[in-house]
Amino acid sequence: MSVFPIVIIVFILNFTISPMESYLIYRFLLGALFIIIGLSIFLFGADIGITPIGSLMGHSIAKSNRLWVIGVAGIILGFLISIAEPDLHILANQVNSATGGVISKNIIVLIVSLGIAVMIAIGLYRIVYNKPLHKLLTIIYGVIFVFAIFTSPEFLAISFDASGATTGAMTVPFILALGLGISSLKIGKVSEEDSFGLVAIASSGAILSVLIMSLFNKNNELSNSIETNILETTSIVDPFIRKFPTIIFEVFMALLPLLVLFFIFNYISFKLSQKKLKKILKGLAYTFIGLVLFLLGVNAGFMDVGYIVGYSLGSLNSQWVIILIAFILGLVVILAEPAVYVLTEQIEDVTSGYIKRKIVMFALSIGVAVAVSLSIIRIIIPGIQLWHYLLPGYIIAIIMTYLVPKLFVGIAFDSGGVASGPMSATFILAFAQGAARATEGADVIIDGFGIIAMIALTPLIALQVLGLLFKIKSGKGGNTNGK
Repeated sequence: MSVFPIVIIVFILNFTISPMESYLIYRFLLGALFIIIGLSIFLFGADIGITPIGSLMGHSIAKSNRLWVIGVAGIILGFLISIAEPDLHILANQVNSATGGVISKNIIVLIVSLGIAVMIAIGLYRIVYNKPLHKLLTIIYGVIFVFAIFTSPEFLAISFDASGATTGAMTVPFILALGLGISSLKIGKVSEEDSFGLVAIASSGAILSVLIMSLFNKNNELSNSIETNILETTSIVDPFIRKFPTIIFEVFMALLPLLVLFFIFNYISFKLSQKKLKKILKGLAYTFIGLVLFLLGVNAGFMDVGYIVGYSLGSLNSQWVIILIAFILGLVVILAEPAVYVLTEQIEDVTSGYIKRKIVMFALSIGVAVAVSLSIIRIIIPGIQLWHYLLPGYIIAIIMTYLVPKLFVGIAFDSGGVASGPMSATFILAFAQGAARATEGADVIIDGFGIIAMIALTPLIALQVLGLLFKIKSGKGGNTNGK
């Protein structure tokens, strides 16, 4: 049900305004099949593997009652998890390709992971010291926009895109569980509110690290040297075969640090029974298989079609058509993001069913639909720049943090990172780059990138609006703990 709407949209476009070669459609369908099977296996594996590990580690770190342990553990865990995030590698590859190697993949991955590691440590300290999330976010984004003044449009787009790409299928379940593990040692409303917000703080580290990197980069103006090799083969299965070893290696490297850390923690802290140990290891195995199949489907089956659809629609004289299609794509693409399911389930669990999963999904869908539409409008109208959206958008989002129930602040800012997952980093980003390539006066780097940043921004406002509605509905001045 998550993948089906995207398939239907592509089919309708194929038989109407954006016809494609048959082998591309078959490849797309094969990719959809991999995504369905992979997503199912991944979600099951994350539930019995990744989430318990994050929760157990969170408990262990908090029980130490040593500030230096929390800080060091936060930095190490944050670095190892983010450096292995498949979404980050996808974006880093695209940045490397778009800049002709000026910004290498390894540099992006390393710099972003360092930024996230530091911010996760800060986020864990926030939970321990009961510091208000909205005040910390105000400071963080204040610093971000000061740095943004001194950076180029190219680096601005890449930095905010990095924020969304780092919070993907691997990192989100772990970070959510880590935050929940530490906050659950407290009682009552504080624990409920503190269990969210760590993803938001972590993702801000990606923005800061790339902005700081841009200040030391001699090539601040990046030339557009992106090349497409979409049509280099007409084989249906060849792209899957070629990408299979790379994806297996990347997912294996994603899970290996987590596995090693889990065994270390289990030896010195958890000491789980053999039955529980086997269950978690089985969960990790399912996570590995599911993530490989999911990323294989997305990379080999969906990206090419996303680019071609964007290019075809961008070439049309009727600009309203691509804006409408962008809105519909944004509306449905969120349904296929694996980390969204993890977050929405945790929201429903933590609030004892008070905040329904379907309502959160609806708010996210509307937010992402608006984000993709605004990004396409930015490509079509050269005068509109990314900061024209981001600056007022984040100012509105930060102001709202002082008005909505505090639980919704953490949920909203976490959702911003979660909404921009592998489907956004591949299909939607490729769609935007295709549209930018076809639009006269548009730049593939400046205009093609930035769409993930927009997808990460709009849920902040959409879910806080939902929070205001709950506040009005409850009539209790924001008591949303479901008690």
